[in-house]
Amino acid sequence: MDSAVIDQVRLNFNPTGIAIINAAIGLMMLGVALELKIDDFKRILASPKAPFIGLMAQFILLPAFTFLLVLIIKPHPSIALGMILVAACPGGNLSNIITYLANGNSAVSISMTAVSTVAAIVMTPLNISLWGTLDPATASILKQVSLSPLDVFITVFLILGIPLLTGMSIGHFLPGLAKKVKKPFKIFSLCFFIIIVCGALAANFQYFIKYVGIVMVAVFIHNALALNIGYWSGKLSRLDERDCRAVCIEVGIQNSALGLVLVFNFFDGLGGMAILVAWWGIWHIIAGLFTAFIFNLKKLPENESFLFEK
Repeated sequence: MDSAVIDQVRLNFNPTGIAIINAAIGLMMLGVALELKIDDFKRILASPKAPFIGLMAQFILLPAFTFLLVLIIKPHPSIALGMILVAACPGGNLSNIITYLANGNSAVSISMTAVSTVAAIVMTPLNISLWGTLDPATASILKQVSLSPLDVFITVFLILGIPLLTGMSIGHFLPGLAKKVKKPFKIFSLCFFIIIVCGALAANFQYFIKYVGIVMVAVFIHNALALNIGYWSGKLSRLDERDCRAVCIEVGIQNSALGLVLVFNFFDGLGGMAILVAWWGIWHIIAGLFTAFIFNLKKLPENESFLFEK
């Protein structure tokens, strides 16, 4: 099947549906922020090496290597731009759980998630604009939609920044309330998001099934690249094994939900981008759990063989 055909698809989504997805992402971020504390950020200042290496891998190495991968495998332009967009997103919330399952350093994972979410407000629009314009094929798509980094910044700030500040403020000033509501709120927001995603998938199921095969190989290679960039960045920086596992998973589990929001908000649900980002959202969970399984087959050094308190 000609991959160019995929761009004739515009996924079924109206402005109300997009607004609901935005709200669902914001609610999920608020639920996560209720559990974040200033100490999570202070921890980076006290022991900055692992989170710093992770953030460099997340926002510098992964977008740069993604661009090189695009030049090598030469996917259709919209698929290539979808890969760049995914690489520009911060780590996903599931990374903390998968890091725990992999016997990784949960403190590093939590710290990276918190800081990458804040950094994404600037770095996500910057990376999309920078790497997307370097390739003439993807640059033409950016030009067609007149993508403004400032518009992306505002969108990311509204979806991630405001819920993050609100949730952390509630946790700091009203800790009793935060403790009571954080678990049910997290469950509610996750269920709400799953319902929205299932609804979106159902409305576009025929397109997804018909075209997902075009993006599967690209997503497989791209996700494997992301996981390896994270792990080997840690190894080459002489981080201990548990820190390497945390960085590996944090870089390999991207916030694809945010990616979908950006595709719908700025690219009108462009088929190649939307289907690639949607499949990434499914695949990185499978790959993350498989990575955790592989890590558990490898015995940790004796001085690292305990579970780090979260």
